[in-house]
Amino acid sequence: MDTLSYKTLTPNAEHCDRKWVVIDATDQVLGRLCAQVAKILRGKNKPCYSPFVECGDNVIIINADKVQLTGKKWTDREYLSYTGYPGGQRVTTPERLMQKSFNKHIKPGKHPLFLRTVKGMLPKNRLGRRLLNNLYVYNGPNHPHEAQNPTVIDINKK
Repeated sequence: MDTLSYKTLTPNAEHCDRKWVVIDATDQVLGRLCAQVAKILRGKNKPCYSPFVECGDNVIIINADKVQLTGKKWTDREYLSYTGYPGGQRVTTPERLMQKSFNKHIKPGKHPLFLRTVKGMLPKNRLGRRLLNNLYVYNGPNHPHEAQNPTVIDINKK
């Protein structure tokens, strides 16, 4: 019996075909939408998934301003951050992060509310930081990534 025929093939970045995907966030619940987005970014929906390889798709989320939160979470949920200095604990709400996304000084495609939500669902290492760069979120229905020929997927049917 030939033992060389039983090699385990480990996928690498060259084996995975990476696509561009557009998701419409109109009337979607934020956490449920971001859980699906994190799965697509990670590549867990593909047969070539490997936990240590960047094999996920690039995700474009449009109509991010129409996303929903259940209950009174827009005002009652608090996100804590720490500056590193004494007395430097900062508190913000999803409502403030949504308002911040309309500011002109925020880089286009980098929505603070979605980035914060998806970041918590990705691995806390170098790979997770690289995967977060594959997420682009826009408040309106337009995006500047038409040249990549993205495919539109319906998150409700997944």
